[in-house]
Amino acid sequence: MITLTEKDKRALKLGGIAVAVIIGFVLGTSWLEHWSAARRRFREKSAELDLIDRAKQAGIVSVVPAFEMPEEEEVQKSRFRQKLNEQLKKAGIRSQPLKVVAAGKSFYPGYRLLNIQCTAKCRFTQLLDLLATLNENPYLVGVEELKFKCDKNKPQEVDLNLTVSTAVRIR
Repeated sequence: MITLTEKDKRALKLGGIAVAVIIGFVLGTSWLEHWSAARRRFREKSAELDLIDRAKQAGIVSVVPAFEMPEEEEVQKSRFRQKLNEQLKKAGIRSQPLKVVAAGKSFYPGYRLLNIQCTAKCRFTQLLDLLATLNENPYLVGVEELKFKCDKNKPQEVDLNLTVSTAVRIR
């Protein structure tokens, strides 16, 4: 058996501590590298999710029709007719003057439907353009009636009869 002196014992303790520090340093630096890589991947994935969320939100907003709260009858009728005329012009449809049809019954307390009828001659593609953009009208509640008749001699020419509705506030 070998007896160790105090100096040898102290050297062994310092050596053990040095080995523990070296092992801790090696493990600690590899753990820090792994942690920083995980944080970097997390930031990248979060940025991708934010981009996807913004794209989804933009897609949803483009699908949802615009809507403004109904006003009193005269104000709402004027705004609705003006916007509908703009949409008809944008689609290239020349219509006869818009007619207010007998107002519908109340669908919600304090509000009732106001129907506006449009009669026109147009091409079928113009009708499709109008229908595709009709939900952009912020005053539109619904399409109540859509009738179109094609001419046998000119299949692209259409006689259009369209009735749309808006909500008006009852005083």
